[in-house]
Amino acid sequence: MRKKAEVPLPAVDQVDCSFLETLLGYHARRASLAVIEVFLERMAPYGLRPVDFSVLSLISHNPGITSRQLCGTLGILPPNLVGMVNSLEKRELVARKPHPRDGRAMGLHLTAAGRKLIHDAEATAAELESEVAARLTANEQKTLLRLLKKVYRPQ
Repeated sequence: MRKKAEVPLPAVDQVDCSFLETLLGYHARRASLAVIEVFLERMAPYGLRPVDFSVLSLISHNPGITSRQLCGTLGILPPNLVGMVNSLEKRELVARKPHPRDGRAMGLHLTAAGRKLIHDAEATAAELESEVAARLTANEQKTLLRLLKKVYRPQ
């Protein structure tokens, strides 16, 4: 019996990314990963994940915001937010208080510890943003933000 001639396996010398380079999602994810890696490191001392940071920041700037409003703004499912708010409440960063106009709803408020933590965490996030933004001109930053918002915000 004759042995078939073996076809040599290909070896890649130069990676072809041409298709991926055409994808908006690919670039958005690469940019996100570049920023989020450093964000995670910088938020570790505060014990905050990106979503925790976003929730606390929104509560800070919108005292009395409801869970429904947080879910709608951040695109979080209500069951996921409940656990997160419970965790922040256990850390004594957030307190639930009756909503002044809707007797069925609870407003979310930061405690003194929550205000201090998010104040410091936002300062750290602002430093990180400045470092990342330094790679772009002021006009490029404005354009990038405007275009990214067009992608993820409904028209």
